[in-house]
Amino acid sequence: MKKFLLALFVGILSLSLAACNNDEDKAKEKEKETEEKATGEEAAAVDPEEMQKKLDAQKVEKDTVVAIVNGKEIKGNEYNDALSMSQMQFTSMGQDPTTEELAKQLKDYTLESLVGQTLIMQEIEKKGYEAKEEDINKQLDTLKANYENDDAFNEALKANNLTLDELKAQIADTVKYDQYVKNDLKVEEVTDKEVKEYYDKMTSSGEESAETPKYEDVKDTLKTNLEGQKTQEKLAAKVEELRETAKIELKL
Repeated sequence: MKKFLLALFVGILSLSLAACNNDEDKAKEKEKETEEKATGEEAAAVDPEEMQKKLDAQKVEKDTVVAIVNGKEIKGNEYNDALSMSQMQFTSMGQDPTTEELAKQLKDYTLESLVGQTLIMQEIEKKGYEAKEEDINKQLDTLKANYENDDAFNEALKANNLTLDELKAQIADTVKYDQYVKNDLKVEEVTDKEVKEYYDKMTSSGEESAETPKYEDVKDTLKTNLEGQKTQEKLAAKVEELRETAKIELKL
């Protein structure tokens, strides 16, 4: 399971969906004020177990074929992982992914994220990118450094239903993906001017206060965010290009 790319594609599509939903909410904000208050009170009383049952009901059998991309089958276990990511993102934004309308949107966007991931990975394999064992082990050591000892690391693997070999396969995907982004996507470098403009835009909505972070303290983080945005834009454009000649069958 290529969870790094999966998270990236779910993020791209979920943010797009969230933006659409937010625009609609703003347009109807005044009309829905009373209704939203009541909904908020009702949501606060939702039983977490009942909510989880509703979320799980949106999943499919793990061996169900949900899509076929250029002859490659995408199975239900991959779909369920992607769907869970989307559900968590929208729950964290205060939206209810169990409503009929949003559940339908999430299903469509989850399938699109999986299709996009598959198309990019097929392109990476076509280009012949490989992950050297030393690069895989280097990233593995970096991950292990976050844990007190090997036992704690192995417990984390178990908690995530991963074997060491599966984790190394995921790391290999990220190594190849990084090579592809660097050599093929050709993402434009983020300039200091862009970072400063980004900061000014983020802080212009309200008066500067003691809580407002200073530019020097956050510029590196903002630059990383902008680099991520530019990469996502290039990636999304590449997926659209690949879709034009791809054979895609959606089964849900």
